[in-house]
Amino acid sequence: MAAPLEHENQVFLDLFHQDGLVICARGLGIDRILLRFLRLYCEPASLVLVLNTSPAEEEYFIDQLRSDGVVHLPRRVTNEITSNCRYEVYTQGGVLFATSRILVVDFLTDRIPSDLITGILVYKAHRIIESCQEAFILRLFRQKNKKGFIKAFTDNAIAFNTGFCHVERVMRNLFVRKLYLWPRFHIAVNSFLEKHKPEVVEIHVSMTPAMLTIQTSILDILNVCLRELKCYNPALEVEDLSLENAIGKPFDKTIRHYLDPLWHQLGAKTKSLVQDLKILRTLLQYLTQYDCVTFLNLVESLRATEKAFGQNSGWLFLDSSTSMFVKARARVYRISDDKISKKSKVSEKMDIKEEKELKRELVLESNPKWEALREVLKEIESENNNSEDLGGPGQVLICASDDRTCAQLREYVIAGAEALLMRLYNKTFGKDERAGEAWIKDRKAVKSKGNARSDKGPQAKKAKVEASSKQNKIMKKQDLTLTQMMGKTEEENVGEEMEGYKELSSSEEISIEESKPEDFHLNLASDAYYGIFKTPLTIIHPLQGCSDPYALTRVLHEVEPRYVVLYDAELTFVRQLEIYKASRPGKPLRVYFLIYGGSTEEQRYLTVLRKEKEAFEKLIREKASMVIPEEREGRDETNLDLVRDSTSATVSTDTRKAGGQEQKSVQQTIIVDMREFRSELPSLIHRRGIDIEPVTLEVGDYILTPDICIERKSISDLIGSLNNGRLYSQCISMSRYYKRPILLIEFDPSKSFSLTSRGSLHQEISSNDITSKLTLLTLHFPRLRILWCPSPHATAELFEELKKNRPQPDAAIAMAITADSEIVPESDKYNPGPQDFLLKIPGVNAKNCRVLMNHVKSISELVTLSQDKLSEILGNAVNAKQLYDFIHISYAEAISQAKTKR
Repeated sequence: MAAPLEHENQVFLDLFHQDGLVICARGLGIDRILLRFLRLYCEPASLVLVLNTSPAEEEYFIDQLRSDGVVHLPRRVTNEITSNCRYEVYTQGGVLFATSRILVVDFLTDRIPSDLITGILVYKAHRIIESCQEAFILRLFRQKNKKGFIKAFTDNAIAFNTGFCHVERVMRNLFVRKLYLWPRFHIAVNSFLEKHKPEVVEIHVSMTPAMLTIQTSILDILNVCLRELKCYNPALEVEDLSLENAIGKPFDKTIRHYLDPLWHQLGAKTKSLVQDLKILRTLLQYLTQYDCVTFLNLVESLRATEKAFGQNSGWLFLDSSTSMFVKARARVYRISDDKISKKSKVSEKMDIKEEKELKRELVLESNPKWEALREVLKEIESENNNSEDLGGPGQVLICASDDRTCAQLREYVIAGAEALLMRLYNKTFGKDERAGEAWIKDRKAVKSKGNARSDKGPQAKKAKVEASSKQNKIMKKQDLTLTQMMGKTEEENVGEEMEGYKELSSSEEISIEESKPEDFHLNLASDAYYGIFKTPLTIIHPLQGCSDPYALTRVLHEVEPRYVVLYDAELTFVRQLEIYKASRPGKPLRVYFLIYGGSTEEQRYLTVLRKEKEAFEKLIREKASMVIPEEREGRDETNLDLVRDSTSATVSTDTRKAGGQEQKSVQQTIIVDMREFRSELPSLIHRRGIDIEPVTLEVGDYILTPDICIERKSISDLIGSLNNGRLYSQCISMSRYYKRPILLIEFDPSKSFSLTSRGSLHQEISSNDITSKLTLLTLHFPRLRILWCPSPHATAELFEELKKNRPQPDAAIAMAITADSEIVPESDKYNPGPQDFLLKIPGVNAKNCRVLMNHVKSISELVTLSQDKLSEILGNAVNAKQLYDFIHISYAEAISQAKTKR
């Protein structure tokens, strides 16, 4: 690992001396700070737990520490380590990565030596909310250990920009008093990075006229859809539905935040508008990211797919939509005028079959960024040829947004634009040899004339400007006109947003295997790179979509490039390059920054920068006015957050002794299935002063008393269990072994407390209706009770009410009960199979079933009894006759008797 930087030393010392929450700007190396603490505590004398890390992140931290020569490396505590062996693992000390579910169970069962824990490190601390498992772990830790430290890290300042006093609530759940803010504009960070800034070449690429027209059309349509969405939903925040936010990355989360609670109550028009916004954002991303053929393929699919055409909100009929279709085709091909004149309809109004009959003249407009990239590579090549002073040719790293872009760039650099575009055209629209030959001849003729591109080429501004100095210019460019509204849809959501068009996009996908020749093998930790040249090494790497979140960081330190080409702008990686340059003083680094001027791509980058700056400014104001009590850290008993409401969780029992009364309190206990610790309910139950006993249950999720068994279902889980029949089996097991089986239906507190909307209720039972299935379930299981809870908080309160003045459950008995267990309650000694069969026979009901089973040993004995004997046992002549007739009268006799009665 490289030597720590000046500001990193300050962050480390501040947090080391006093616990707190560190919020850094994205890309400034919050993982480097955490690594320093991990290295500090990697010794048997200490026991430090690390929360909120993924397996890939844990592997990265362990690899980094191994390369630094750390002997006692961190270990992972997973379900592969049995519960009996975990205590020994804890007592060996060092740093431990453990899953939240395991830690909760071990804290509750005292399997972890709480008093020996040195402290807890919390990664991605912005996710710590009151009811999550990590907050539960911290509360349990602080209740049992008053001396250990809690240090938290995050680099997502924007996450604290939502909600009321978000940062204060997170700090309360973390039990920390100090807040350390380290934005990019912090004087210590800025002054240090200014001394080691890389050489930056900003290349503002001009979009072609057709691309500009298409972008304007899409933005116009997007604006129309947003206005309609506001009209149909006046409660939505107008600021959040601005055009600038709509083309930004987190827009989908914003829409879901507002519409999810009432999604099932929205009309078809609103749902259609939301879907159209996703499609339009994808169109914007495809326009700047991929080639003209891929974009046209997507556009044509919107027109040709009847489903999309019939269900859209009407934007396909706008003039801007027509302009977009025409320009998208014009970038790929044009139809000769003499052919069009013979037709009665213009091209955009023809059906698809008529268009295919016309002779096409290929245009295949090249992506302007491709030409800029080739110019950059030529400049790097010429410098490498004269690089004796720099110690030889420098390695080149090209970074693009996703795998498809990287694959296309690799093919472009190796084979050229003509071969790439022709391959995509032939694969997507079918081979047209005549048109292809004519287009290639035209391209050669243009090249022979000099291929003059001075007017339309990239406008390069070469200056020794460090990457983050763009921030100063960014804040001055916020008053933008509509045609300048710029931003790009998030690449990782493309697949989710365009599920209906997957088959179209797959036609031009290039697999990694195809794009990597067998002879191009590098000893790199990442397997996502696309190799181009070996001498000097030139590779392309995606910015997003890698299974390893640190793949790009690993490649950066393994390849050590002298030249980095940012084909796509990504804020986090730009900052990483600054830290990379500062950690290697004296070594040259040039960054080429390719971006479309006046495009959605540029605006998205500017918007992210602006929002992060605003988030830090808000945090600075909150920190100045924040009131933090002295007992916040919970190191004494005065912190009320650590106090459990134990008074209501104890039951007083009276025992008579020598004429007097003696009160004895019994601690309330609930047996909880281990799998339920993924939810927040166990944390809320424990906070109410009720002890939790975590065990593995096969029947039920919560055992409140020896008689009460509860199966908890969320709405999505309820629907799935009703559809696949799993809930039926669970109700059979609960009804068989417990007197009071209960189905708990728990709603999300952020959503409406209704299973279905009023308009969807039906008078008749339907096999597809949820309420109908629940009705059938209650008819089939008369003893089953259903509880409806609007939130987990209400559920915890209800559990406490249900347990009042009742005996406590036994964990050993609950664990012994399985679906095919022979252990049954003392009051239920009957064979469940014949019992279920008996309840289905006419004349037998839940009231007289037990009386009948007490007098009759088996079904075979039942069929031998006379009608008078049955009347004597059941005490009801009508029921006895129904039962006797069902057993002894054949179907033909029953029909004849019915006819006689009529």
